Amino acid sequence: MAENKKIVMVGIPGVGKTTLLAKMVEILKNHEKNVSVISFGSLMFDVAKENGLTDRDELRKLPLFEQQRLQKVAAEKIASHTEEIIIIDTHAFINSPEGYYSGLPEHVLKIIKPTNFVSVSAKPEEIYNRRMKDDTRNRDKITLPNIKKELDVQSGMISACAVITGAPVRHVLNGEGKVDEAATKIISAMGL
Repeated sequence: MAENKKIVMVGIPGVGKTTLLAKMVEILKNHEKNVSVISFGSLMFDVAKENGLTDRDELRKLPLFEQQRLQKVAAEKIASHTEEIIIIDTHAFINSPEGYYSGLPEHVLKIIKPTNFVSVSAKPEEIYNRRMKDDTRNRDKITLPNIKKELDVQSGMISACAVITGAPVRHVLNGEGKVDEAATKIISAMGL
């Protein structure tokens, strides 16, 4: 059996990652690919709920050692998947009280063993507008300078992941109304 693809896709809130993932899965399934999308944060939250956490947005406020424990458990669950294509939906960093903490520290990367990274971005103004419309999450105050900083931090973090693992990183701009184009670019870059 051929080795599976483990694609780690990151994007700050508002880049349209969820919509992009749905389009990619649709295209891949139309080409009869066995694909699974796993939300890293949801796996962490499922474990945290067993310990009494009730709000997913509180994950990033947990002590660092607890976030690391939850990351390890989630990574081990992901590593056990055997689908042909596994897309891991996550963030390159967590904006914690201590500062920016890697969403993919070395101990997680060693467990997951990603084959590819995809870094999704959009224009800061588009991200701002998308976030303003999203009332489903409990987010921090939004400003354009903060969004630009988050995009810079994401780029640096995902570049470090590529250096640590040797896996390539593909940067994709998910412009307003261009989800089909972005999905096709990613699928093509992954050789799928």
